[in-house]
Amino acid sequence: MRTRSGSLARSALLLLTAIASFLVAPAATAQKLSDRPIVIVVPYTPGTGIDLLARAIGQEISVRWGQTVIIENKPGASGNIGTQAAARAAADGHTLMMTANTFVMNASLFKSLPYDPQKSFAPIIEVATGALALAVHPSLEATSIGDLVKLATAKPGAINYASPGRGTPQHLAMELLKLKTSAALTHIPYVGSAGAIRDIIGGHVSAMFLPLHTVLQLANDKQLRLIAVSSAARSPLAPDVPTLAEQGVAGFDVDLWYGLLAPRETPPEIVKRYNTVINEILAVPAMRTALATQGLIAIGGEPSVLADLIARDQPRWAQVISDAGIVAE
Repeated sequence: MRTRSGSLARSALLLLTAIASFLVAPAATAQKLSDRPIVIVVPYTPGTGIDLLARAIGQEISVRWGQTVIIENKPGASGNIGTQAAARAAADGHTLMMTANTFVMNASLFKSLPYDPQKSFAPIIEVATGALALAVHPSLEATSIGDLVKLATAKPGAINYASPGRGTPQHLAMELLKLKTSAALTHIPYVGSAGAIRDIIGGHVSAMFLPLHTVLQLANDKQLRLIAVSSAARSPLAPDVPTLAEQGVAGFDVDLWYGLLAPRETPPEIVKRYNTVINEILAVPAMRTALATQGLIAIGGEPSVLADLIARDQPRWAQVISDAGIVAE
């Protein structure tokens, strides 16, 4: 597998190293698609969860098919630049795209997009999901959602929260929480997660939704306090942290999902071939273990699983974006 984006981020290296240490690479077991390389477009920068998954899956496809797989990072415009490039690529199976929730969220954040989440792509497989956790700075006197809502109600707008940017899953998760609880929290958007995490640790912002595996060590070190996870069930990574639903926020089920897609007219037999091999990859215990160390749960299933997820999520987030009055910057 090759990359067109320079050095890998540390998290991606950790995952790939973990997989390599567990797996004994088999000889190619299936005929390669062609002598041309396969390109997996990642519409975000290296080292993100999407990039990490693309590299892990790409490496395994390369081994199993004996074919070069290139990861092409095309960041920009909240993922829209890379997504547009993937949508317009030849539908011959040589270009795929690894993406996440923002793929459907962007459809309502931007007045116009050069692609349609449900019409421009052929879903291949839902690869994995990752839990989000709601964290607060220890100086905030809140150990539960009830406490946070009470504080926010007493001083509307006085409590602020960070996100990696307007329209990100972390931002929309908090806006959904605000809509469901009427908690008046002030949004402080950042450009990426690094600055936001630095400022919540420093107490400059009070709360934030974060990927659970990112915040666990900070919570263990008492730099942050976890008060809830956003998924439907408790996470095995933090079994003592209750869900939002357990704390009375009904219908709150938000996680980060990651999926692989191809351009719309990609032949069904090629989609099926990719779906089959990736299901095989995700079933390998070493792969599932390696993903779990990064806070990800391997999913898999038929292409229809991802298609149905996209069809459900797009109107769901459109409603949240509309009700919260969110617009892209």
